[in-house]
Amino acid sequence: MMFPESRPLKGLDVGCGAGELALLLQQSTQEVSLEGVDVLVRPNSVIPVAEFDGNTLPFNENSFDFVVISDVLHHTDDPVALLKECARVSRTHVLIKDHLCNSKLDELILGLMDWVGNRGHGVYLPYNYLSTGQWEAAYEQAGLTVQLDERHLALYPFPFSLIFDQGLHFIARCTVTEDVRV
Repeated sequence: MMFPESRPLKGLDVGCGAGELALLLQQSTQEVSLEGVDVLVRPNSVIPVAEFDGNTLPFNENSFDFVVISDVLHHTDDPVALLKECARVSRTHVLIKDHLCNSKLDELILGLMDWVGNRGHGVYLPYNYLSTGQWEAAYEQAGLTVQLDERHLALYPFPFSLIFDQGLHFIARCTVTEDVRV
């Protein structure tokens, strides 16, 4: 299970776009409500979305039961700083979907995927992908402990999976440590 066990739950989707993922999560799980923040608020958003500067979340500490951040951290100049912000506003968990970049080939493939998927949408593309070791350091700096780390997501059909699914994607469920609150 990706969500915290207690119910009802209030979550925040950071970098939510129009909120399609948050809406799917709400529809698939009873007693979960999500709102979003994004640097570009879209007029066709399917959940409530507030604008934010991409660095500082406009909420108090512990404002949400959990935070979701999907394919966003590599679009920031400082992924660790935004991860710390996610931990700050979450009472219990931060759920992350992002990329692993452990070689020059990974960097090339991820960059191509990012450019193709985002070039027409005005999305900032710093191509800031982290290696496995950099993710581990980022979790520690943000005061997060990884509970689940899934790296076999099977996002693409064969034969595209041979190129685009080879250890490039992960989902992590992290708990917020008390240390981050001090």
